[in-house]
Amino acid sequence: MALYAVAIGSNRRGRHGGPQAEVRAALAALRPVAVAPLLPSAPLGPSTRRFVNTAALIDTDEEPPALLARLKRIERDFGRRAGRRWGARVIDLDIVFWSGGAFAAPGLCVPHPAFRERGFVLEPLLHIAPHWRDPLTGRTVRQLAHRLRAVDRRPARA
Repeated sequence: MALYAVAIGSNRRGRHGGPQAEVRAALAALRPVAVAPLLPSAPLGPSTRRFVNTAALIDTDEEPPALLARLKRIERDFGRRAGRRWGARVIDLDIVFWSGGAFAAPGLCVPHPAFRERGFVLEPLLHIAPHWRDPLTGRTVRQLAHRLRAVDRRPARA
């Protein structure tokens, strides 16, 4: 069995209801062993709708490509369609970590390449996996979140 950390987010109404209802329905589909609180976050890119984010730990015998295929099926079942990067979405499911360490294949990189710069991923992970180590940097989720907060507090340069 392998343990995965999956980031979950929504900022659009879907067949289950508003973003919080969509995230809760996705959690029910995933059957996680641990779930972080649902947290609001600002959108990245052109979307103007605020997100609801969480993270979940999933215990499964699936290899990373098989789990990714399952996550993509869930996204399609929820009504997610290919479209503009960083646009509004009914549900977004991303593999952040895998207990097997790092993994790379076409279309999949674990750990998620951008998670270190995303508070909306790190903050929920702090609740369920603060000591999980990034296999590439060796830093814990707690350390990565602390570093990101410090960067976010830096004054802007003129």
